[in-house]
Amino acid sequence: MTNYKHVWYSSHDGLKLYARDYKPDYQSLGADEKAKPAVLCMHGLTRNSADFEGISQQLADKYRLIVVDQRGRGLSAYDSEPANYQPNVYVDDMFTLLKQLNISSVTLIGTSMGGIMAMMMAAMQPELIKGLIINDIGPELNPVGLARIQSYVGKAVSVSSWQDAARTSKQTNGSAFPDFTEQDWLEFAQRTYRADKSGIPVLDYDPAISTPIKASSGQSLALDLWPVFEQCIEKPMLLLRGELSDLLAMSCVEKMRSRKADLSFVQVPNVGHAPFLDEAIAVTAIKQFLQTIA
Repeated sequence: MTNYKHVWYSSHDGLKLYARDYKPDYQSLGADEKAKPAVLCMHGLTRNSADFEGISQQLADKYRLIVVDQRGRGLSAYDSEPANYQPNVYVDDMFTLLKQLNISSVTLIGTSMGGIMAMMMAAMQPELIKGLIINDIGPELNPVGLARIQSYVGKAVSVSSWQDAARTSKQTNGSAFPDFTEQDWLEFAQRTYRADKSGIPVLDYDPAISTPIKASSGQSLALDLWPVFEQCIEKPMLLLRGELSDLLAMSCVEKMRSRKADLSFVQVPNVGHAPFLDEAIAVTAIKQFLQTIA
């Protein structure tokens, strides 16, 4: 799906960053639909805007979708200072992007790291945020999932073909997606790798994104985000969890629900970290949530 415009913008420190801008055909929409807030989609630690291609096909006929590549991923520039690969810097980039696009009301969809960013943004500028859709992340992270992330992030495995990239992707993520076919793994690889000048697949992120994680011995991932969550509990919020997730424990979900009685919650069956949001149950929940807060 390519019915989006390319958006290029500069961060506060001069990096050239990228986002996709999906716009509906406003002439075909009613007045109430035209007034719906934009939706900002933010990916996880090692991913990019391609993760949202499936859900974008489901939403772009009615909503303006801004789908980003965080610095160091996809088409966005790599940062010469790896210490900047931190959520607070990414959040600043998001506010810069929204300002450039003159967006004054936005719903946030955040997967994993993007969900952490969503909570931070709602706490920092609540007047800007209409609602939050948090995908497979919470205010505390399961140590099992953290250890898995530390085991692979920034450690590029050499591959020689797209089939090889698909096999490597399956080796790393197979337990999270037990129903995936070989074609699914090839498509997974095509979202997470890019071809270099020789046509060989390479991971589509800067390996240096792992530098702050290594420097803190992983503690930069083990954040206590409960104070941040408390600052945004008044916002409408939908939480999605992969049934097999090793990063968002059900104990954390129950704790979130105890603190936010109106939290909407959907579990995606037989999927781990993290759902792609194009699963039928996820699509239905997201559409209903967006319609409700609109």
